[in-house]
Amino acid sequence: MSQSSPNHVLEFPGGYTRSVGPVIGRFLSDLRDGRLVGVRTRAGRVLFPPLEYDPDTGEDVTGEFVEVGPVGTVESFSWVPEPLSSHPLDRPFAWALIRPDGADTAILHVLDVGEFERGAKQPKRLKTGLRVRAEFRGDPKGEISDIKAFRPEVSMINSPTRLEYDLRPGKALDRFFEGVAEGRLLGHRCDVCGKVIVPMAGLCAKDGVPTTEEVEVADTGVVTTFAVNNLPDPRAPEVPFVSAYILLDGADITMLALVAGIPADQVRMGMRVKAAWKPREEWGPTLTNIRWFEPTGEPDVAFETIEEYL
Repeated sequence: MSQSSPNHVLEFPGGYTRSVGPVIGRFLSDLRDGRLVGVRTRAGRVLFPPLEYDPDTGEDVTGEFVEVGPVGTVESFSWVPEPLSSHPLDRPFAWALIRPDGADTAILHVLDVGEFERGAKQPKRLKTGLRVRAEFRGDPKGEISDIKAFRPEVSMINSPTRLEYDLRPGKALDRFFEGVAEGRLLGHRCDVCGKVIVPMAGLCAKDGVPTTEEVEVADTGVVTTFAVNNLPDPRAPEVPFVSAYILLDGADITMLALVAGIPADQVRMGMRVKAAWKPREEWGPTLTNIRWFEPTGEPDVAFETIEEYL
């Protein structure tokens, strides 16, 4: 009959008590007060956590204490996807070598990168060079566990953003929108170059002179260039949709608008189009009076006639 071996236990009732000495004692006292301190060697290096002897030379340290951190840099790490019951956190974390700012050596400690389910893969943000900050416990006792963990510095936030504003179009655009409210497309002719600018802006960008001569242009035109869009847009009838620069008949500057009434893959440069207006009772001083432009059925224009507008 076999008998299993008994469990062996070594225990110090009340705990094992020892003196920590002046160097480690100073480190633990400052830790209890929420500070990280290292000690300077005779060669000028700052050891953290502090040691009583320089590991390179064996000499006594100087006794000059230096406050470091609490922010530091991850030098290496090991991801723990399945924490054990004896581990400091009950969710995935990393063991990391972290060198606090101002120190020349690193400490091995817990790196808490956030809430992850057990078995989670290593997060992308976890990498060498990650900036982290010490998080202290609320009930410090002068022990290394007073540092609950290191956590990544906040480097990015995501905030709901909404901005309401009133746009004052100015005298020229006010007049343009008055025309649109009447079903008319108005432009200005430049006295220098003679080009008709639609929408009217009150200024010729080419010559830098004010414009005042009013010209009405047609609501038909030609597609010069265009883009096929695959992201939804509340103004578009479907996805994919086409946004295009259209040269209105009588204008010399292209205008950006939607093109519909034809599959997106059939829109082409040189295609003749016409404005599709909303019902008149829905009109207001806005370009949304025109839902979009759609093909007229006329033959395409030659590329040479629009190449200067590309």
